[in-house]
Amino acid sequence: MDEIVLQAMRKWPQVPDCYGWLALDARGHWYMRDDRVQAAGPFPQIKGSRVDHDKLRAFIERNYASDAQGAWYFQNGPQRVYVDLEAAPWVWRVQDAPGWPLLSHTGQAARLLSSWLDEQGRVYAHTDIGHGIVHTLDTGLVAQAVEAGAWAPQPMTFAQMPGRFGYQLRPRPG
Repeated sequence: MDEIVLQAMRKWPQVPDCYGWLALDARGHWYMRDDRVQAAGPFPQIKGSRVDHDKLRAFIERNYASDAQGAWYFQNGPQRVYVDLEAAPWVWRVQDAPGWPLLSHTGQAARLLSSWLDEQGRVYAHTDIGHGIVHTLDTGLVAQAVEAGAWAPQPMTFAQMPGRFGYQLRPRPG
């Protein structure tokens, strides 16, 4: 985490957590969801305002983490802003290179441990840093990896994944 965030956490340790205001879609895009958007419907049906500002997006991604209950959040100074997830806490980009290395939506490299396929045909990768969905633009590379024997996706329903891999799609208080 950024040093300025750590300093704010020490200075104001009792700031209440925030829920429902930030979301991550299955393509690695962040969305701000104010009261009006939240009242209009749940994420991802009603997404909100996409975070397109490069520095804000980078700040969110540097300060993205999870708690002991598998709820993912953005540490915004002293406040935890919990993230609603469309599919999983990570969105993987498969690199067109030997071994098909993975890169997260936050720019972190990861090593594949297992791969999964849900009932909608979406591909997921469980890695040394966590579980995530493979970006839809990279399914062709996944097909190459499967043909080469490097990936062997196993079936699992979408509903089973959060429990199996220890994350929450919609963190809420208490």
